[in-house]
Amino acid sequence: MNSGGSPPTTGDRPEEPSRRDSPAIWHPAREWLEEDEEDDHDIDNWPVSGSSENSDFRPGDEFDEFEGYEAQMNDFEDPELHLGNIHIEFAMDDEGGPGQPAAAGGQQGGRHSRVSAARLLNLLASNGLRHILHYNGWQGGGAMDGDEEDDDELGALFGLRRRARRGDGDPLPTVPSDEGRKLMASGDFGSNSHYLDELKKRRKSLAMRTMWRELGVDVSGNSRRDVQSISQGLIPGSVADRIIHFDSRCYSGQFSDDGNFFFSCSQDFKVRMYDTSNPYDWKYYKTVDYPFGQWTITDASLSPDNKFLAYTSIRNLVCLAPTDPQDSSEPTVLDLSSASGRPFGIWSLRFSGDGSEIVAGTSDNSVILYDVETRQSVLRMHKHVDDVNAVCFGDKSSPHILYSGSDDSTLRVWDRRSMGDGREAGVFIGHTEGLTYIDSKGDGRYVLSNGKDQNMKLWDLRKMMTTARFDNIDTRRYTSGFDYRFEPYPENYYEAHPHDCSVVTFRGHKVLKTLIRCHFSPPESTDSRYVYTGSADGKVYVYNLDATLAGTMDVGQVTADTRPQDRGPWQYHHAYEFSGDLAWQTCVRDASWHPNAPVVAATSWNGWGSSTGTCTVHSWNNGATEDEGTPPVSRNYDCQLKPKVDYDNFKEDIRRLRSRPVPRRGPLDDEYAYELW
Repeated sequence: MNSGGSPPTTGDRPEEPSRRDSPAIWHPAREWLEEDEEDDHDIDNWPVSGSSENSDFRPGDEFDEFEGYEAQMNDFEDPELHLGNIHIEFAMDDEGGPGQPAAAGGQQGGRHSRVSAARLLNLLASNGLRHILHYNGWQGGGAMDGDEEDDDELGALFGLRRRARRGDGDPLPTVPSDEGRKLMASGDFGSNSHYLDELKKRRKSLAMRTMWRELGVDVSGNSRRDVQSISQGLIPGSVADRIIHFDSRCYSGQFSDDGNFFFSCSQDFKVRMYDTSNPYDWKYYKTVDYPFGQWTITDASLSPDNKFLAYTSIRNLVCLAPTDPQDSSEPTVLDLSSASGRPFGIWSLRFSGDGSEIVAGTSDNSVILYDVETRQSVLRMHKHVDDVNAVCFGDKSSPHILYSGSDDSTLRVWDRRSMGDGREAGVFIGHTEGLTYIDSKGDGRYVLSNGKDQNMKLWDLRKMMTTARFDNIDTRRYTSGFDYRFEPYPENYYEAHPHDCSVVTFRGHKVLKTLIRCHFSPPESTDSRYVYTGSADGKVYVYNLDATLAGTMDVGQVTADTRPQDRGPWQYHHAYEFSGDLAWQTCVRDASWHPNAPVVAATSWNGWGSSTGTCTVHSWNNGATEDEGTPPVSRNYDCQLKPKVDYDNFKEDIRRLRSRPVPRRGPLDDEYAYELW
């Protein structure tokens, strides 16, 4: 998940140096996993959600601003660590305030407030100390005052890049992509307009398409393609049908294959299920818990028959819960560590097309295939040299082809029919940073990936690199150790991989803060015309196959000020980014397109300081900003779909206050400023 760890020697490849000494950044999450090896791994002895033991340190792809990341700092703590001639001085008012939470280590009402060094360094690291230190070449890996040892130590502490980037980068990929246009004309990804329409620049409206469908006699061949293309252009807009609020960050949310079911995973170790058989009128269904959670629920997967939901955390345990609302039995616990005999965390898991197996990507750099019926791990692939963040099956009708994406920047292809030597069937290379998610088109040919290099890439199985060629390439030469959790990525920077074998590269969205997910659009409701992704700037990006932007859904804009601000220490304690007064921040981590209707559900970190979460439902409305239907659009609901009238009133009050004319002379008075925020 994060850069780091000590990769084992693999096959005929030479032994690699320790990751602490490698160009990538070592991460203390490794120590947690190594320490766990020595502990008693009985389930009853493991920390449970909400316990003080569990709150000390949660290794994962994101760290709590005051808990998890403090533990990260403590792991780096060294009595000989010096900051040279840099002096830090701060003061705290007696009464405190929104920008000075007592929960951050201070004592209420005292001028002698104490803040631990770890917390202070955390705040400074995430809000500008790195920029102060960069003046002396840290970002490029240079030493400070000629001391390379101090540079390595502090570089690891603040997540600084170890390898300098080349100038302003390479020329950006061509848009529109020539290869993407060929795919759009092939018929595998939707249908194009007729030649006459393109020649006369005629745009067919929905009414015209519907008329030709009704007049059609034969709906096979080209006529059938025309019928499917009616819904092809119905891309949902930013206006949300409803805004569902959660008291913790949302990490993922997906529709079932038939569209009758939706589940959402959040950081409070709960998975909530909804009946979406009518995609415009959701019904709350059921909630299940993960009893031994670590940091968050990392992933979930629904069985093909919709009867069971598998979900997990940063543990080697998977919970298998029935989705029947009348079934209140405890979930079945599956232990995926039987193949290795050591604990690890699971970042990603997927059911096979027949529901008999689960594939998982883990923090010990492995891909595990688990048989649900026998409760045994039947296959373990250990060729990646970093965390495996994403896995999926290549074809729903066959369990043989598997894909895995890792922080080692590679996407590997596995064929179970030729695993005698434990080798992958081939490798996709093209990302210059780690992969955050992969999705298969389901045809056994095309696969999509998101990367921390801010690129989304489309791959063709026929163009994968052979293992013989891959063995002669050192992928570490092309990665920088970029910390996507806290560091901004250089604007308009692009670095072309010399061995890139991808078909199309999509750019414009931001893959920062967390493992942001990407998907192919469904065949029924979109004619498989698009690929789409979440983004750290609060939007869902929808791309044509030629890399041009087809549309966006601005979740941040439609949700801003939809929840009152908690001025107590709780919100500061859970804020992902802290800088004075908390601002409303949105990061869309996942999005799901309904298979049968032009509806997209976006799950996000959303709220003041990204301390809470939302699931917003967007439908196609032909660009209208308002809706005359009942209930009105963009209303607020809690996680069980109960209306939150106080949230609705709060947003209306904010709109009314901000519509007041601003005085021409003098600043706003304190009372008005407090009312506004």
